[in-house]
Formats: sequence, structure tokens, C-alpha cells
Amino acid sequence: MERINLTDNLSLSRIVYGMWRLGDDANTTPEHVTAKIEACLDQGITTMDQADIYGGYMAEEVLGAAMTPAIRNKIEIVTKCDIVAPVGRYENARVKYYDTSRDHILSSVDHSLRLMNIDHIDVLLIHRPDPFMNHHETGAALDEVVAKGKVRSVGVSNFRPWDWSLLQSATKTKLVTNQIEMSVTHPAPFTNGDLAHLQEMGVPPMAWSPLGGGSLFMNAPIMDVLKRIGEAQGVDGSAVAVAWLLAHPANIIPVMGTNNLDRITKISDAAKVTIDRQTWFEIYSAALGEEVA
Repeated sequence: MERINLTDNLSLSRIVYGMWRLGDDANTTPEHVTAKIEACLDQGITTMDQADIYGGYMAEEVLGAAMTPAIRNKIEIVTKCDIVAPVGRYENARVKYYDTSRDHILSSVDHSLRLMNIDHIDVLLIHRPDPFMNHHETGAALDEVVAKGKVRSVGVSNFRPWDWSLLQSATKTKLVTNQIEMSVTHPAPFTNGDLAHLQEMGVPPMAWSPLGGGSLFMNAPIMDVLKRIGEAQGVDGSAVAVAWLLAHPANIIPVMGTNNLDRITKISDAAKVTIDRQTWFEIYSAALGEEVA
């Protein structure tokens, strides 16, 4: 599978396996988690996407129970921090809030390292823009965890261009990605400036919920187009939806999340699909519900 360079010494697989629902599976044994990872590795998918809050702050620990040196040497780990919700280890929080303070970032990194049974995080993302952020403190904290070798690179998630610029202005370490929602059912980033901002800087974006969290399958007009294109190329409609993202020149990295082993084995089908310009706009028009002006 193709790889995307984030830095001179760090690349991610072109498609990432998302572990948002890892802790929600009926089977969370290390053996079953390992089977999922191996199914990804068999396709060249080496990057695993996590967040401290996933599974009520339990998903990282589920991964950690399956972690071995052999597995760690084959994968890159992306994880996130700054969302504090009144569940799990933060059950005593009065409200859900964001925390981009130095203390919280350092504590979150240490929690993630311990829970996942690893000695470094490949990419640490600030999960949500914090309207109460002291960008100087946050930037310095990100630089600190990189300098200590606990984190190889840093980025953000769900940031708008101005949020990115604010944080980068106070961070010596280059931000390497922004993980944003993008899909056929959520095409707004293609025109609202979010994708253009990253493309201008040459920063590969990550796309969460590339199948619209399942809503794609409920949209008959879009699915009709995707299925027709897929049938001609021997794949299903969902693979075409992901291929539509892959075809974009911004080097979008879709994050695919499923607990179904059979579906995991087919994630790489998207890389087999050819999307030319007219086909891309055919799908885009279906996404908009009308042809472009």
C-alpha cells in the first residue's frame, strides 16, 4: 500500500485503521485485537488511530493488552487528547470540557503510553479546538513531549484554519496533520477552506468518518452512483466512497473504523479503484444533490 510522508522520518499508511469502537466490540480479548491488527498489516495498513477518550477512556487499554514488541515494531500509533468527559477516569468532572493545559497534555501522554504499553506515540493530536486555550502554554507543552521523546510528531483534529494558525504560531514543532470529518455525505471541507488551507501548506489531512458514520448507506441516491461505479471495478460502493477521498490531490488519509473482521480485510479495496476527474465530479454532484454550477 502507498504511504504518505508526514515528516522526513515518519510516514503513515495511505489508509488508517480507526480504533474508535475497539472497546465496544463484544470480544475485546488480546487475541481478537491482534487478529484485527494482523488483518490490517496483511493489506499494508500499518497506522492505528486512537484517542484517550475512545471507549470511555478504555480503548487505548484494550489495544495495550494486545501490544507486543513485534506488533509495535510494525505499526504507527496516532492518538489524541484534550477532551475531558465525566466518564472513566474523569467521572468526577462536573461538565464535559476541553483541557489544553500543560499539565493535562503531559498527564494524557503518560496515561496513553502506559495504557497502550508503548514508549512513544508516533502522532499526538489535540482532539478539539479549545476556546479557552492559552496557545503559548499548549504549544510549549507539545514541544516538550516531542523533546522528551515521548511523541514523534504533533498535529490537531477538527481545527479550522484560524485555530491551526494560532497554535502553530506558538509551537516550534511543525504540526503535521489535521484530522477532520470528510466524506461523500460531508463534503463541506472541499469548499469551506478547511482542505484548501492544508493543501496550500502541503499538509496531508486525515479524514474521520469517511463513510459518514454509516449514514452513507442510508442515502439511496448517492449509493446508487457508488454501487454502479463499484460494480464496474469489482468492488462495493463503500470502497468507491473511500477511493473518492484517496483520488483527491491533497493526499487525504481516510481513517476506517470497523470491528468486523471481514470488513477489515476489505478496507484496501478502495486502493484498487480508479477515479478520473469526471467520475470524481459525478460522485461530488451526487453528494451535493445537484450538478455543480
